[in-house]
Amino acid sequence: MAASQAHALKPFTAQYEASFKGISAGGAMTLSRQGQRWTYAMGLRNAMANLSQATVFEEAAGRYRPLGGSDRSTYLMKTRAVVTLYNWKGMQARWTGDVKPQRAGPVAMQPGDMDALLVNLALVRDIGFGRTSMSYRLLENGKAKSMTYRVAGREKITVGGRALDTTRVVQSAGSKQTAVWIAPGVPTPVRIVQREDGSEVFRLQLTSWR
Repeated sequence: MAASQAHALKPFTAQYEASFKGISAGGAMTLSRQGQRWTYAMGLRNAMANLSQATVFEEAAGRYRPLGGSDRSTYLMKTRAVVTLYNWKGMQARWTGDVKPQRAGPVAMQPGDMDALLVNLALVRDIGFGRTSMSYRLLENGKAKSMTYRVAGREKITVGGRALDTTRVVQSAGSKQTAVWIAPGVPTPVRIVQREDGSEVFRLQLTSWR
Protein backbone atom coordinates (compact mmCIF):
# COMPACT_ATOMS: atom_id res chain seq x y z
CA MET A 1 0.00 0.00 0.00
CA ALA A 2 2.82 2.40 0.89
CA ALA A 3 4.52 1.83 -2.46
CA SER A 4 1.28 2.51 -4.32
CA GLN A 5 0.75 5.75 -2.42
CA ALA A 6 4.34 6.85 -3.11
CA HIS A 7 3.75 6.50 -6.85
CA ALA A 8 0.21 7.88 -6.92
CA LEU A 9 -0.53 10.51 -9.54
CA LYS A 10 -0.27 14.13 -8.41
CA PRO A 11 -0.76 17.33 -10.44
CA PHE A 12 2.44 18.96 -11.65
CA THR A 13 3.87 21.55 -14.03
CA ALA A 14 7.26 20.91 -15.65
CA GLN A 15 9.34 23.16 -17.88
CA TYR A 16 11.62 21.84 -20.62
CA GLU A 17 14.20 22.90 -23.15
CA ALA A 18 13.68 21.13 -26.46
CA SER A 19 15.37 20.73 -29.82
CA PHE A 20 14.10 19.21 -33.06
CA LYS A 21 16.67 18.57 -35.77
CA GLY A 22 18.89 21.20 -34.17
CA ILE A 23 16.20 23.87 -33.79
CA SER A 24 15.64 24.99 -30.18
CA ALA A 25 12.25 25.39 -28.53
CA GLY A 26 10.69 25.92 -25.12
CA GLY A 27 8.31 23.34 -23.73
CA ALA A 28 6.09 22.33 -20.83
CA MET A 29 4.25 19.28 -19.52
CA THR A 30 1.34 19.53 -17.11
CA LEU A 31 -0.84 17.06 -15.25
CA SER A 32 -4.16 18.28 -13.85
CA ARG A 33 -7.20 16.62 -12.32
CA GLN A 34 -10.93 17.24 -12.49
CA GLY A 35 -12.98 14.72 -10.53
CA GLN A 36 -11.92 11.22 -11.56
CA ARG A 37 -10.42 12.40 -14.82
CA TRP A 38 -6.88 13.57 -15.47
CA THR A 39 -5.51 15.72 -18.30
CA TYR A 40 -1.90 15.26 -19.33
CA ALA A 41 -0.66 17.90 -21.77
CA MET A 42 2.55 18.80 -23.56
CA GLY A 43 3.37 21.93 -25.53
CA LEU A 44 6.44 22.98 -27.53
CA ARG A 45 6.94 26.35 -29.16
CA ASN A 46 9.53 28.38 -31.06
CA ALA A 47 9.49 31.08 -33.73
CA MET A 48 8.58 28.64 -36.52
CA ALA A 49 6.46 25.93 -34.92
CA ASN A 50 3.89 25.31 -32.21
CA LEU A 51 3.02 21.78 -31.07
CA SER A 52 0.44 20.78 -28.46
CA GLN A 53 -0.75 17.35 -27.36
CA ALA A 54 -3.20 16.41 -24.62
CA THR A 55 -4.75 13.22 -23.30
CA VAL A 56 -7.75 12.91 -20.98
CA PHE A 57 -7.56 9.67 -19.00
CA GLU A 58 -8.60 7.84 -15.87
CA GLU A 59 -6.99 5.29 -13.60
CA ALA A 60 -8.66 1.90 -13.96
CA ALA A 61 -7.45 -1.35 -12.41
CA GLY A 62 -3.97 0.08 -11.95
CA ARG A 63 -3.78 1.27 -15.56
CA TYR A 64 -3.91 4.67 -17.23
CA ARG A 65 -6.89 4.40 -19.56
CA PRO A 66 -7.13 7.12 -22.24
CA LEU A 67 -10.59 8.57 -22.89
CA GLY A 68 -9.70 11.10 -25.59
CA GLY A 69 -6.71 12.80 -27.12
CA SER A 70 -5.78 15.78 -29.26
CA ASP A 71 -2.70 16.55 -31.33
CA ARG A 72 -2.27 19.97 -32.94
CA SER A 73 0.75 21.37 -34.74
CA THR A 74 1.45 24.58 -36.63
CA TYR A 75 4.55 24.86 -38.81
CA LEU A 76 5.23 27.68 -41.26
CA MET A 77 1.59 28.84 -41.00
CA LYS A 78 0.22 25.37 -41.81
CA THR A 79 -1.91 23.74 -39.09
CA ARG A 80 -2.69 20.07 -38.59
CA ALA A 81 -5.14 18.88 -35.94
CA VAL A 82 -6.11 15.30 -35.03
CA VAL A 83 -8.52 14.03 -32.37
CA THR A 84 -8.41 10.48 -30.99
CA LEU A 85 -11.63 8.86 -29.75
CA TYR A 86 -11.48 5.83 -27.45
CA ASN A 87 -14.63 3.71 -27.13
CA TRP A 88 -13.97 1.30 -24.25
CA LYS A 89 -17.46 -0.19 -24.42
CA GLY A 90 -17.10 -1.01 -28.09
CA MET A 91 -13.33 -1.57 -27.72
CA GLN A 92 -12.50 0.56 -30.76
CA ALA A 93 -10.36 3.64 -31.37
CA ARG A 94 -10.95 6.18 -34.15
CA TRP A 95 -9.19 9.31 -35.41
CA THR A 96 -10.83 12.42 -36.82
CA GLY A 97 -9.56 15.70 -38.25
CA ASP A 98 -6.58 15.98 -40.57
CA VAL A 99 -6.13 12.24 -41.10
CA LYS A 100 -6.04 10.08 -44.22
CA PRO A 101 -9.00 7.68 -44.57
CA GLN A 102 -6.75 4.66 -44.04
CA ARG A 103 -5.57 6.17 -40.73
CA ALA A 104 -9.05 6.92 -39.35
CA GLY A 105 -9.73 3.45 -37.95
CA PRO A 106 -11.48 1.82 -36.33
CA VAL A 107 -8.69 -0.08 -34.60
CA ALA A 108 -9.55 -2.88 -32.17
CA MET A 109 -8.54 -2.00 -28.61
CA GLN A 110 -7.18 -4.16 -25.80
CA PRO A 111 -7.13 -3.58 -22.02
CA GLY A 112 -4.02 -1.58 -21.15
CA ASP A 113 -3.81 0.34 -24.44
CA MET A 114 -2.32 3.83 -24.18
CA ASP A 115 -1.15 6.68 -26.38
CA ALA A 116 2.42 7.97 -26.71
CA LEU A 117 1.94 10.73 -24.12
CA LEU A 118 0.71 8.36 -21.41
CA VAL A 119 3.76 6.14 -21.86
CA ASN A 120 5.77 8.89 -20.13
CA LEU A 121 3.66 8.55 -16.98
CA ALA A 122 3.70 4.76 -17.17
CA LEU A 123 7.51 4.73 -17.33
CA VAL A 124 7.76 6.97 -14.24
CA ARG A 125 5.40 4.63 -12.39
CA ASP A 126 6.99 1.36 -13.50
CA ILE A 127 10.61 2.42 -12.97
CA GLY A 128 9.50 3.59 -9.52
CA PHE A 129 8.31 0.05 -8.82
CA GLY A 130 11.75 -1.29 -9.77
CA ARG A 131 10.83 -2.88 -13.09
CA THR A 132 13.64 -3.40 -15.59
CA SER A 133 11.60 -4.33 -18.69
CA MET A 134 8.30 -2.69 -19.58
CA SER A 135 6.02 -3.51 -22.50
CA TYR A 136 3.18 -1.30 -23.66
CA ARG A 137 0.67 -1.40 -26.49
CA LEU A 138 0.36 1.97 -28.20
CA LEU A 139 -2.51 3.37 -30.28
CA GLU A 140 -1.26 6.05 -32.65
CA ASN A 141 -1.81 7.27 -36.21
CA GLY A 142 -4.57 4.81 -36.96
CA LYS A 143 -2.75 1.68 -35.82
CA ALA A 144 -1.70 -0.32 -32.78
CA LYS A 145 1.87 -1.30 -32.03
CA SER A 146 3.75 -2.91 -29.16
CA MET A 147 6.93 -1.47 -27.68
CA THR A 148 9.31 -2.61 -24.95
CA TYR A 149 11.56 -0.37 -22.87
CA ARG A 150 14.53 -1.89 -21.05
CA VAL A 151 16.82 -0.41 -18.42
CA ALA A 152 20.11 0.51 -20.11
CA GLY A 153 22.05 2.21 -17.32
CA ARG A 154 22.10 4.96 -14.73
CA GLU A 155 23.34 8.52 -14.96
CA LYS A 156 23.48 11.73 -12.93
CA ILE A 157 21.70 14.69 -14.55
CA THR A 158 21.62 18.19 -13.07
CA VAL A 159 18.31 20.05 -13.11
CA GLY A 160 18.12 23.53 -11.62
CA GLY A 161 21.37 23.03 -9.74
CA ARG A 162 20.19 19.73 -8.27
CA ALA A 163 21.97 16.47 -9.19
CA LEU A 164 19.45 13.70 -9.93
CA ASP A 165 20.20 9.97 -10.01
CA THR A 166 18.37 8.82 -13.13
CA THR A 167 17.59 5.47 -14.72
CA ARG A 168 17.90 5.38 -18.52
CA VAL A 169 15.52 3.13 -20.43
CA VAL A 170 15.72 2.48 -24.15
CA GLN A 171 13.24 1.33 -26.78
CA SER A 172 14.30 0.47 -30.35
CA ALA A 173 12.32 -0.21 -33.52
CA GLY A 174 14.34 -0.64 -36.68
CA SER A 175 16.54 2.43 -37.20
CA LYS A 176 14.63 4.45 -34.57
CA GLN A 177 15.55 4.57 -30.90
CA THR A 178 13.97 6.37 -27.95
CA ALA A 179 15.80 6.85 -24.65
CA VAL A 180 14.08 8.16 -21.52
CA TRP A 181 15.69 9.17 -18.21
CA ILE A 182 13.60 8.76 -15.01
CA ALA A 183 14.53 10.02 -11.51
CA PRO A 184 13.00 9.07 -8.13
CA GLY A 185 10.65 11.74 -6.85
CA VAL A 186 10.35 13.48 -10.23
CA PRO A 187 6.84 12.95 -11.70
CA THR A 188 7.87 13.41 -15.34
CA PRO A 189 10.82 12.29 -17.52
CA VAL A 190 14.05 14.18 -16.88
CA ARG A 191 15.18 13.73 -20.47
CA ILE A 192 13.82 12.20 -23.68
CA VAL A 193 16.01 11.66 -26.75
CA GLN A 194 14.89 10.20 -30.08
CA ARG A 195 17.43 9.04 -32.65
CA GLU A 196 17.08 7.81 -36.20
CA ASP A 197 19.88 6.11 -38.13
CA GLY A 198 22.20 7.03 -35.27
CA SER A 199 21.50 10.78 -35.45
CA GLU A 200 19.61 12.75 -32.83
CA VAL A 201 16.25 14.00 -34.09
CA PHE A 202 14.51 15.19 -30.93
CA ARG A 203 15.58 16.08 -27.38
CA LEU A 204 13.57 17.19 -24.38
CA GLN A 205 15.47 18.28 -21.24
CA LEU A 206 13.77 19.08 -17.94
CA THR A 207 14.71 22.49 -16.45
CA SER A 208 12.27 22.73 -13.51
CA TRP A 209 9.12 21.22 -12.02
CA ARG A 210 6.64 21.93 -9.26
